[in-house]
Amino acid sequence: MRSACFFAQKSITLKSMKNFILLYNGHATDAKDMSDEARNAVMAKWGAWMGKVGNDLINVGQPMVKEGVSVVDDGSFKTPTELNGFSIIQAEDMEKAKAMINDHPFLSDKTGKFSVDIYELMPTPKM
Repeated sequence: MRSACFFAQKSITLKSMKNFILLYNGHATDAKDMSDEARNAVMAKWGAWMGKVGNDLINVGQPMVKEGVSVVDDGSFKTPTELNGFSIIQAEDMEKAKAMINDHPFLSDKTGKFSVDIYELMPTPKM
């Protein structure tokens, strides 16, 4: 029996996507310390950015608490980088990943106090 479903032959090129982690740097205000109006405005900006990125947002991530620690390879401790949170996106390359954070809500203050570090994630080696 033949299938009633036919597919038009079409040449398509699949894009190779890479994963990138976005690390949010800077002392952000905890949502519980904001007024309802301010919190709703911030969340609306995040919602707009997530909608723009769409399915390329692999993991929205989550904010981090302020009290972290950095463990050094000699067993000592030092003050950690002021990371505030993370997200993971997918893009064809670093240039496309950088373009995806245009209008990112974490960078909306325009004061130079906040930044987003972007790193390509290496594939996990097979074990």
